[in-house]
Amino acid sequence: MAEVRNKRVVLRNAPSGPLKESDFEIVVGSSKLEVGEGSGAVLLKNLYLSCDPYQLSLLTTPGSAVPGLGVGKVVSSSHPGFQKGDLVWGMTSWEEYSLIADPQSLIKIEHVDMPLSFYTGLLGMPGLTAYAGFFQVGSPKKGETVYISAASGAVGQLVGQLAKLHGCYVVGSAGSREKVDLLKEKFGFDDAFNYKEEPDLDAALKRCLPNGIDIYFENVGGRMLDAVLPNMNLRGRIAVCGLISQYILDRPEGICNLMYLVRSRIRMEGFVWADYYDLYPKFLETVIPHIKEGKIVYVEDYAEGLESGPVALIGLFHGRNVGKQVVVVSRE
Repeated sequence: MAEVRNKRVVLRNAPSGPLKESDFEIVVGSSKLEVGEGSGAVLLKNLYLSCDPYQLSLLTTPGSAVPGLGVGKVVSSSHPGFQKGDLVWGMTSWEEYSLIADPQSLIKIEHVDMPLSFYTGLLGMPGLTAYAGFFQVGSPKKGETVYISAASGAVGQLVGQLAKLHGCYVVGSAGSREKVDLLKEKFGFDDAFNYKEEPDLDAALKRCLPNGIDIYFENVGGRMLDAVLPNMNLRGRIAVCGLISQYILDRPEGICNLMYLVRSRIRMEGFVWADYYDLYPKFLETVIPHIKEGKIVYVEDYAEGLESGPVALIGLFHGRNVGKQVVVVSRE
């Protein structure tokens, strides 16, 4: 049976505190190019890998390849649902070739006229997260005010554009002037601010959202959430997607303004994309026409080659990426 070189990004140490490059190592081995007959498995050639904050919670087993979502091509299949040459996205590993023993969770890519990298972001998990979080958890009404933290990231940039298409007033925050310009000039946000240049977040929110906030799409947590709570309107909704400011802290920050949940009758709800997996076909039907018409755009930040993966993943927690962070393994 033919074999091929298989380069992998392997976890050297289970991280303690902030991620470091020394937590990872590159290992070169080999992989058989065919799966066992009757095994039900598929072999993927990984093309694009997704960098996502949640991966930090998966980095627990030294010696194993880094797990994560990605886009791949089926090289060999013993599963009736997948054929050689199929393009798919789903959970894989940070390596050139991955054997997927149970491929039931892989999603076959039908809209191959879209950029394949979009299935790590805009048309994949982050996209469905944005869609479900905004429409299902946020329950928006035309004319409402929407605030999005980490707004230039994989999820936030789409939330803002969906909100604008829905007729909302949209404000976002990000961590650099370049990202703020991106929000206003490319994604069409009504206003935006660089939180790193704002000594008083409450004042920044009142300046940009003088009529208060109806929907807050939460990606950051900590002092940002504390500043938002007093600025929420009566019966406002907070869709809690993530708390990236807290993930690498030894001791997470406390929240002082929770009483506003009661005072303003705010509904604050956490969610994950898998809660709304059944909406994926409807999501594609909604978003793809907007992409083709130029009403939705998406910015990706490419890291070329598996070797660049650890630095790219670490960069997420320091705001180094501009847009959706993608690791390019192969473009063919």
